[in-house]
Amino acid sequence: MSEQGDTTTDTTTVQWADPLEAVEVCYDLGWTDGLPVVPPTARRVGEFLECVGRSADEVVGEIPERRRVITVGKVAANAVMAGCLPQYLPVVLAATEAMLDPVFNLVGPSSSMGGSAILVVVNGPVVRELNINSRNNLFGPGNRANATIGRSIRLILMNACAAIPGLFDRSVIGHPGKYSYCIAEAETETHWEPFHVERGFGPDQSTATVFAAESPRQVRATGHPESILYAIADAASSLGTSMSTSGSVGDRSAGLRQGQIGVTIAGASSLWKDWTKAQVREYLYANISRSVGDLKEAGVLPGDPEPGDEAEFVPLLPEPEDILLLFAGGEESNMASVIPSWGPKVASTAVTKPVR
Repeated sequence: MSEQGDTTTDTTTVQWADPLEAVEVCYDLGWTDGLPVVPPTARRVGEFLECVGRSADEVVGEIPERRRVITVGKVAANAVMAGCLPQYLPVVLAATEAMLDPVFNLVGPSSSMGGSAILVVVNGPVVRELNINSRNNLFGPGNRANATIGRSIRLILMNACAAIPGLFDRSVIGHPGKYSYCIAEAETETHWEPFHVERGFGPDQSTATVFAAESPRQVRATGHPESILYAIADAASSLGTSMSTSGSVGDRSAGLRQGQIGVTIAGASSLWKDWTKAQVREYLYANISRSVGDLKEAGVLPGDPEPGDEAEFVPLLPEPEDILLLFAGGEESNMASVIPSWGPKVASTAVTKPVR
């Protein structure tokens, strides 16, 4: 039996005789991320569109620099190929709308040599409805919703936004998050204010936030909150990230205006009962810094190190609010992660959109 599939970049119909041939046709057409995809048959894409009640021709956003218009139909086709269920499509659409927001500046992180990926953070009731993982193995495999929602964003970037490795995607190294990079916050298991509420949404709303991010740096820490935060700040201050040694350095009197950073904190919520997110941010902001001497040695600041440079510290973040703080990860150990942002020569700012 022949099936037909629609491309995600043009109005093209392809015929195939059997499912295995369909997978190979998708490879031949360059629709994959290197892994097999689910053939986007017209019938299956139609089921996704019916689930959200939106037209295939409805415009989600544009990339004027590449003369690309991204429609609901293109998003749905890539969600099918990624292995999503139809009920995941509203989250994929929200994340796509967020990364196409001009504030996010998608052209920058999607084409840079820095090799960032689009991290999707999901909040609200949809996390429970779709069973999106916010706990053990947070960034790892094993959960269909996380894996396929994150993968759909990568396929949309490649097939609809032309961010193809070797073409517009000029990553020198890249990282595994460029296959799939999607998590949720464990907002119901902590007294901390949910991430999306901090960003202006109601607790009963569902949202998707996108962040142009390097790979997560795992931080092992023990003891009381101060010692855990000290370890997180030390990891976040390491040389070699976009915050410390990459990108342009602005007026030194204003610090290194290097964008944002993601931080996830796991373990038992009770450990943080005397701390608010604001207090955690203030502590981290005060300690995420590097000495003038180190920055000169790394070539970030001009000149040779001078006496006293090792005692003068420069903050690596513009403001405490630039720390995107999430309670997420397993509860068995006080683990954390630090996720530097994409290099800031042309800034990219995290964007949150409602799931509808």
